[in-house]
Amino acid sequence: MSRLYSWYSNLSSETVATFLRFRKVLTAGQGLAEYALILALIAIVAIIALIFLGGQVSKILRNVGHSV
Repeated sequence: MSRLYSWYSNLSSETVATFLRFRKVLTAGQGLAEYALILALIAIVAIIALIFLGGQVSKILRNVGHSV
């Protein structure tokens, strides 16, 4: 518990305020379902992008690694 408190106490007040606003938005009932759908859509798009662009990204990262 003290480790969690230590982590929490190191956060800035602005970060905590942002988190609390975000939590309030997510707990607004119907809004939660909408945010879940948006998150699922973003995840699906990211997975599809990785499937189609994964080879190219890997090649670019490999070239960067060899040049460093």
